Amino acid sequence: MPNQNAIVDFAVIGGGAAGFFAAITYAEQRLRQVGKPGKIVIIEKANRPLGKVLISGGGRCNLTHACFDPTELAAHYPRGAAELRGAFHRFQPGDIIAWFESRGVRLKTEADGRVFPASDSAQSVTDCLLEAARQAGIKLWTQATITAIEAPKHAKDSFLLHLRYRQVKAAEVDKPSCLTARKVLLATGGEAGGMKLAAALGHTIESPVPSLFTFRLADSRLEGLAGVSVPLAELRLQGGTGKLPDQARQPQHGAVLITHWGLSGPGVLKLSAWAARWLHSMNYQATLLVNWLFPLQEAELLEILLVHKAETPAARQKVSSCDPFQRLPQRLWQRLTQAAGIAATQRWADLSKETLKRLAGELTAGRFAILGKGPFKEEFVTCGGVSLREVDFRTMQSRLAPGLFFAGEVLDIDGLTGGFNLQNAWTTGWIAGMGAAIEDGR
Repeated sequence: MPNQNAIVDFAVIGGGAAGFFAAITYAEQRLRQVGKPGKIVIIEKANRPLGKVLISGGGRCNLTHACFDPTELAAHYPRGAAELRGAFHRFQPGDIIAWFESRGVRLKTEADGRVFPASDSAQSVTDCLLEAARQAGIKLWTQATITAIEAPKHAKDSFLLHLRYRQVKAAEVDKPSCLTARKVLLATGGEAGGMKLAAALGHTIESPVPSLFTFRLADSRLEGLAGVSVPLAELRLQGGTGKLPDQARQPQHGAVLITHWGLSGPGVLKLSAWAARWLHSMNYQATLLVNWLFPLQEAELLEILLVHKAETPAARQKVSSCDPFQRLPQRLWQRLTQAAGIAATQRWADLSKETLKRLAGELTAGRFAILGKGPFKEEFVTCGGVSLREVDFRTMQSRLAPGLFFAGEVLDIDGLTGGFNLQNAWTTGWIAGMGAAIEDGR
């Protein structure tokens, strides 16, 4: 049976990127301050830590984004931008890149700004974090769940954490049923358990809903085109019965991928993130407008089509096989011309101005009915979590429960794809670890 109690300086609940980085930062700062790292434990409910890091970026681990201006970087967060702007002045992508490279993890930056380990393996990142934690003497308890946290009644008292284990091996009999901790970090990600613990300590929880998801459609224009992609499109939502908030109203730009169930790709994921709460309120049913030829707009494109129709020899060519823009995959071009009412045998010279207007509209403002989220629960991020108003971003300490800290996705912060969510984990984890250690030194 587990021992009744144990005492630590810093208990980290959640063995993900934010939790590990906070624990390591705390240990290293304590070592600088008082010559020893302190007693630290990471408590993880899964059977192994850093699971989300291992599968991020398709197993390659997109660990940050090469964006080094704090204001520009913060603009990639639909929720939390204002708070992170100041935080990024203290710890940003350049710092996490230097941290990993100083520990022997070679990194590379791809053309779109995403940063990966040169090995193209997330294992390089997790191995580095595990080794840094080992060297700092940080204990790791897996398959352990915190069932309750009792806050201290007086400022110098400690937290009491109650634990439950899925199983305790013979070699792990020293694991306690209760844990006394001077400082506690909640870094449990988007799962409900951590948010319940925060709520029990008086914190407001912004209701979690999915972010970064694909769209489910059923549209004849896209049937049989799975795998076809467009490198740059503009996507925007139309309100219908629910008024669009400012965040959801803004068009988003990026690559679009046609899938078996609808649309995916960076452009779709960005739109889903900015409109996450509104789409949830609409039960994921809305109208999507797609400009397949962005940055061309409808009026400008119509003029190009009118000129093309009048040119020789273009006028004698079939519309279905002669795309004047040469930007869309042939099969998608054919579907969109059909949707505009143009027969496969019609030539450019045969088209009326009204038909060309329909084609211009189809190409720049094609309407698609969103029927729901993609079917595979591919959303990797949630929006929602602990209210940011109740956290001091200078230290990541609770404004309601001194000694309690937060980091990562347990907060109401979420970023776009491209390494931004992991950067939030590194930045808030670093600030929390530093904040907890500096508090110890006072």
